[in-house]
Amino acid sequence: MLWERNYFMERVPIVHAVAMNFFVRGAVSGVGVINLVAGLMDLAPILALRARHDVTFGDEADTQVRP
Repeated sequence: MLWERNYFMERVPIVHAVAMNFFVRGAVSGVGVINLVAGLMDLAPILALRARHDVTFGDEADTQVRP
């Protein structure tokens, strides 16, 4: 597994002992989930704003933008 194959865990035994603790692994995973949720919450208003501004034109509609 990638978690166990780490340079620092192989060289420093205390890092290995701490990193293999299930509470530490759960905390790292929890921070990752929080980061993912925060990113999606930041992205949601941008996508909602974009969806409001999308306009569909008919076949014969003039789609040229003029000043």
